Amino acid sequence: MINWPMTAALVGSLLLFGCSTAPQQETPPEKETVPPTPESQDFVAGDVRLRPAQFADLPVTRDEDWEQALKAFQVSCTNMQHHSLWREACRNAQGMPQGLARAFFEGNFELWKVSARDSQSGFFIDKGLMTGYFEPILRASRVRHGIYQYPIYGVPDDLITVELDSIHPQLKGLRLRGKLQGRKLVPYDDRKGIASRKDLEKKHVICWADDPVEAFFLQIQGSGRVLLDNGSLLRIGYADQNGHPYRSLGAWLIENAGLTRDEMSMQRIKQWVRDNPQRRQELLNANPNFVFFAERTGYSDDQGPVGAQGVPLTPLASVAVDRRYWKLGVPFVTAASQSMPAMQFVRPVIAQDTGGAIKGVLRFDYFWGLGNEAGNRAGSQKSDVSAWVMVPKGQSPAAVFSQRL
Repeated sequence: MINWPMTAALVGSLLLFGCSTAPQQETPPEKETVPPTPESQDFVAGDVRLRPAQFADLPVTRDEDWEQALKAFQVSCTNMQHHSLWREACRNAQGMPQGLARAFFEGNFELWKVSARDSQSGFFIDKGLMTGYFEPILRASRVRHGIYQYPIYGVPDDLITVELDSIHPQLKGLRLRGKLQGRKLVPYDDRKGIASRKDLEKKHVICWADDPVEAFFLQIQGSGRVLLDNGSLLRIGYADQNGHPYRSLGAWLIENAGLTRDEMSMQRIKQWVRDNPQRRQELLNANPNFVFFAERTGYSDDQGPVGAQGVPLTPLASVAVDRRYWKLGVPFVTAASQSMPAMQFVRPVIAQDTGGAIKGVLRFDYFWGLGNEAGNRAGSQKSDVSAWVMVPKGQSPAAVFSQRL
């Protein structure tokens, strides 16, 4: 049995909230210089402030984006339609005629502008960070041979996961990961340690990829499709991870290779590896976190990967959020903007996923879809974002928050 002092000591190094995102540098949002004047209708809980808003006052949106968001919400309803928070909206979403998606959201939800408390100033700010992720396609083989030398692992049988609420109820949703050494639970191997373990190669390899960097970024994305050398297609998705914290490769390259923050992207990281193959493993080991996969069956080719909500993601309408703050299934309207490269859009989205690097009230990871084009957009996204949360009519805004808020 694990005693509490030991658990507390391990939480910082073993804990990670589970999709993932291409490595990005967090861009500090602009801060207000004077404290905002609270309004009587504001809803404030912890580090979150919600201010009543109107759909008519939103930035310009496209009808097709509302239709895509409705599709995503309908998919979420397959998991949450019986919950009292969502029951009425899910019932009304079924059979909604084409062209009435925005009307559906306006008729079933109240709109609230989201702000987050800045840790330095203590003021509420309404700008956060949105990055992007996608579903990659890799080449691999079931058998190790030729160019297929880089393992994609399933979950090892010595990985132990402890639900911390079994020890302290206030830690609901938090997990501790490690392995046994004798009768003692110790941190699980980091990325470097896993790479050196030949025993894992004998029992736990799903397939062998042809490119170690693409295999690495599969872990960052959290799911993907694998084109096997026999011509068949395999779907794999996140199953577990080693409990070590996620570390950005971009940050390592800035500190150790002279790259700048402005040029950082997934594409730039891959280019650096091609230019510096002798330092490839040194770079990859900079992120001690390691993701294990499982094969996914029973889904059609046109369905996206399964997110943390347990439903397939919808391209251009699904986002990952921080579950310390938001429940899955919650609809948002997000306004993203960046200058290098230029990117700007306003889209309704549904929170259907989580990610180890997705931490904060106004922190989103936007799902672009499948393949290289989606990967190019996702890998270059590092946007300022504003957000409005949609709360089911008749419900308190508190209903969309995580219970731990």
